[in-house]
Amino acid sequence: MPPTLASLVQHSSLRLVVRAGEDRLDTPVRWAHVSELADPVPYMEGGELLLTTALTLDAEDAEAMRRYVRRLLGAGVVGLGFAVGVNYDAIPDALLDAARDEHLPLLEVPRRTPFLAISKAVSAAIAADQYRAVTAGFEAQRELTRAALAEGPDAVVARLAAHVDGWAALYDAAGTVVAVAPEWAARRAARLTPDVERLRERPAPASAVVGGTDDRVELQSLGTGRRVRGALAVGTGAPLGTAERYAVHSAIALLTLTTERSRTLQAAEHRLGAAVLRMMLAGQAEHARTVAGDVYGTLLDAPFRILVAEPAGGEQRPAEPPLPVLAEALEAAAARAGEAVLTVPEGDGLLVVLAGDGGAVVAACAGYAEREAEDAGVVVGLSAPAGPGTAAVAYKQAEQALSVARRRGRALVEHEDLAAGSVLPLLADDAVRAFADGMLRALREHDATGRGDLVASLRAWLSRHGQWDAAAADLGVHRHTLRYRMRRVEEILGRSLDDPDVRMELWLALKTTGEGEKERPAG
Repeated sequence: MPPTLASLVQHSSLRLVVRAGEDRLDTPVRWAHVSELADPVPYMEGGELLLTTALTLDAEDAEAMRRYVRRLLGAGVVGLGFAVGVNYDAIPDALLDAARDEHLPLLEVPRRTPFLAISKAVSAAIAADQYRAVTAGFEAQRELTRAALAEGPDAVVARLAAHVDGWAALYDAAGTVVAVAPEWAARRAARLTPDVERLRERPAPASAVVGGTDDRVELQSLGTGRRVRGALAVGTGAPLGTAERYAVHSAIALLTLTTERSRTLQAAEHRLGAAVLRMMLAGQAEHARTVAGDVYGTLLDAPFRILVAEPAGGEQRPAEPPLPVLAEALEAAAARAGEAVLTVPEGDGLLVVLAGDGGAVVAACAGYAEREAEDAGVVVGLSAPAGPGTAAVAYKQAEQALSVARRRGRALVEHEDLAAGSVLPLLADDAVRAFADGMLRALREHDATGRGDLVASLRAWLSRHGQWDAAAADLGVHRHTLRYRMRRVEEILGRSLDDPDVRMELWLALKTTGEGEKERPAG
């Protein structure tokens, strides 16, 4: 603790006597300053014990003393030491009454106590307090280091919370709480996720102070580069002292080292994973399983899915490359859910192998892709479940789904959705529309002369699978009229409607352009 007025009064060699402000003696003293100026305020910083002999003060003028005391309090002076037996034999009543009215601590300094002795006592107490803080900080550093080496990040967070007499939480790169102490702080830490996400958007190192109703929280980024790899939150009831600040800085350094070390090991795992994936795609499932060993072996023991992600390639450019951030988000989601996952950078893209359905990872991917869609972030394709022997098929499915995602302007497409849906949206590009327009142009030109409705008749006949009576009824014409129109279609196109390929191409052309579309009566 820094020196206080009370500790100075209790200092036996100083023989100070309290004459006013007895209820404010626990105020810390930052320094002891001597001034005989009638207005010393311009030279005050706040927190000082001001010492004076009243050489230039009209200490017996009540109004002057009231103004003097008020100005001292306004400048943050914590106490006034008045030397008696120099210019005044006792503290004048005017000053004494003003100090009592304004609750300014007023200390009587006997003549045999030099101001220098008081200044030395304050300086020594401040130095001792700083030494205790530094010693406590070094001890905290040693304890946190032992915890990091023996038990890991969770232990560092727990020891730090105890040192600051508050709580602490560790977040991953995605802003998810991965460690918190004590347990009661888990909900408080979870509410800070938006603040952590905002911190992540700033270049590292970054920090922020978040004020709550019950505590004061400091957020510190983790990471040695410009990208934030995680964050540390420290919640306390008051601003951190010197010893607590040493402990926090030590924890930041240790957690950053742990994070970077983990990333080095992770990079080695990624290289191993890339080799495993290449073997799987080459049809060497047994070799892949042997190389995977205990690291990725569980990933090959059950059906898995393959995910392919690429930058969207829009005109906008995100603030940071989206695929590394996506990889971190998927790995964090997998770790939280206990799911096996393998992420492999591949050129400008990212390949991901998910164990089973990969529920948590797929959900995290979908959420990230949707958030990034507006910023031209990523597009994602996801395969159906597969086994090691069909990895190449799953990869092809993921690429097909990715292609569809690009064509449809969607952030994520699953291959299973393609199989369950219509093929027509897959054909909705300029080349297909040009083909359809060319195929139907001659029929449209014929209809424009008012000599019949061949396009609508063709649609009705195809939709009824060549049933003359049903198609004629839909059109409200005689079946002989419809037969005549279909012969005209064959003559104009120069193609036979008996050919199933011709009928298929015409139907797709009609569906692509919407030509002659009318609602068919029920029944």
